[in-house]
Amino acid sequence: MKRVKALLMAGLLTASIVGCGSDDDAAVTGLSIEKLEDIQEVIPEAPAEEASVEEVIDEDAPPAEGMVRSYFTNEWVDESVNENRPLAVMYPINKEAQPQYGLSNVAVFYEIMEEGSMSRQMGILENWENLSQIGNIRSIRDYFVYAALEYDPVIVHYGGPELYVKTILTRDDVDNLNGVGGVMGSDYGAFFRIPEGSTSEHTAFTDASHVTSAIEKAGFSKTHRDKFEGQPHFTFTGYTNPNTLADYPDAVDATEINMASSFPVTKSALTYDPEKEVYLKTLYGNKQVDALTGEQLAFANVIIQRTYHEVRDDNGYLAYQMHDSTRDGYYITKGKMIHITWSKTDDYSPTTYFDDNGQEITLNTGKTMIFVIQEKGGSFSKFEVNGTTIAE
Repeated sequence: MKRVKALLMAGLLTASIVGCGSDDDAAVTGLSIEKLEDIQEVIPEAPAEEASVEEVIDEDAPPAEGMVRSYFTNEWVDESVNENRPLAVMYPINKEAQPQYGLSNVAVFYEIMEEGSMSRQMGILENWENLSQIGNIRSIRDYFVYAALEYDPVIVHYGGPELYVKTILTRDDVDNLNGVGGVMGSDYGAFFRIPEGSTSEHTAFTDASHVTSAIEKAGFSKTHRDKFEGQPHFTFTGYTNPNTLADYPDAVDATEINMASSFPVTKSALTYDPEKEVYLKTLYGNKQVDALTGEQLAFANVIIQRTYHEVRDDNGYLAYQMHDSTRDGYYITKGKMIHITWSKTDDYSPTTYFDDNGQEITLNTGKTMIFVIQEKGGSFSKFEVNGTTIAE
């Protein structure tokens, strides 16, 4: 401070002398040259250079109070999202049924073949409580129910082949909203038609308020039940330490995933976006988008799960064995692919996926696409990766 005062006063004195050259003007400053030498000059130490500090992101620290990691994506969500049960919604995959509503809220998405060489989709929707439209909605098959139960959802569907789904849907622990009503469960007022009064395919919808009201009427629990473990559904890693599959010397490039051999009607496919580090989904050669947001479906993880199957009858109804520990598949992420195996031992335990060393695979934070296809040798058991057919 003394150094500053000295410089200031010296500057004022100099300005007076230089400006006018008059002794009277110098006296105006209230200082004399003799007194300046009495002011102690103190030179402060030079400020220390700031150390270069690399920003550290704490992925365990929630970005806002009350946020937690999603059980199904590992993304940050409000804690109510983890408390509430997801919906397992049966979406038709027919070309005339596109686009559909609520797909941006799908955490895990399934595509599995049905009869007639046609497939169907099931979305595990979390954070659905504010959705203004969900659907359209179609019928279910029993193997979709077995795939869904590990998420402890409320199942939303519009009928199904009674002979094969009645037993599982009428179990006391299986909560479902059935647009057709009857022996497979009631609709509880959950559905409406667009346009109103229509009875044609692909016109059944619901929304958050209808579902919430129906859950209350049915007496279902809106929050997770004791059967749900309340743990991350998959083993996840965060953004700062992604699983690039670099630890697997046998990993192959996988930027173009063509599922047309397994799903010949829909020709489902995925293309890797290296900037966003996600796989963008297409149907019938076009972007598959959410009609609410216009966003194309994007997945951080892709799982191809080979499964034992049977043809049940002359109508072509199929059965897929969702409980097994003898089948294989593939895991795809970050533009790479590895071979895996999988195991599911009971209805509510998550399906677990393992690398060829017997270690559970680590999924990247984000949404997951699961293609359930037929085991080796089945009619729909092949797919292409970067132009190469994967049949074994």
